[in-house]
Amino acid sequence: MTDKAPKAIGPYSQAVKVDTFATSYVVFTSGQLPVDPATNNMVKGGIKEQTEQVIKNLIAVLEASGADLESVADVMVLLADINDFAAMNEVYRQYFAQDCPARVAFQAAALPLGAKVEIRAIAFTE
Repeated sequence: MTDKAPKAIGPYSQAVKVDTFATSYVVFTSGQLPVDPATNNMVKGGIKEQTEQVIKNLIAVLEASGADLESVADVMVLLADINDFAAMNEVYRQYFAQDCPARVAFQAAALPLGAKVEIRAIAFTE
């Protein structure tokens, strides 16, 4: 962390440095949508409910790859409405509370299935 760049305005780090060693793997997830895998339908509710489901889906994909949220180094958050940024952060902060990954968040013109949020991550694992 440096004082020569702005401090984070949310639950993310300015940068994350990862020592990959020769035995590490990088996991690149696809963007996760707020779809309930049991029904294959979009979850009901607003940005908070959708963010919760997206992160649950992200956890499932990471775990299937041998990674977890603690191994995430970088996150991209796409929002259908940037005004949902604070509400998304409330949920996001519950999962990334310490040693937060680097992150970018921005508004997209539209997200698949009319979703309010989509999140993808880059993680490291053995």
